[in-house]
Amino acid sequence: MATNPTGLPQRYLRTPEAARFVGLSIRTLEKHRIYGTGPRYSKLGGRVVYRVEDLQAWVDSGAKASTSDPGVATVLPAKRQSPLVPPPANRSRR
Repeated sequence: MATNPTGLPQRYLRTPEAARFVGLSIRTLEKHRIYGTGPRYSKLGGRVVYRVEDLQAWVDSGAKASTSDPGVATVLPAKRQSPLVPPPANRSRR
């Protein structure tokens, strides 16, 4: 098991703890997991756990200094995202 600089074992949070950590409801965090828009997580048996560092990185990716600041990344809403598929090429039919 990896350790942090203080020598303590790395901390993992279950979904309810992780939701409180980032300030979201449990259901919203679950939706983010379903749609692939949320923080990284691991499955240990049937349990979902989040590393504190992954939660913090996800929150930090949405940080902005102003409304016009594009930021590093965009934290997407917890809903199905349309795939980035290019439109089909125009083919002439004969």
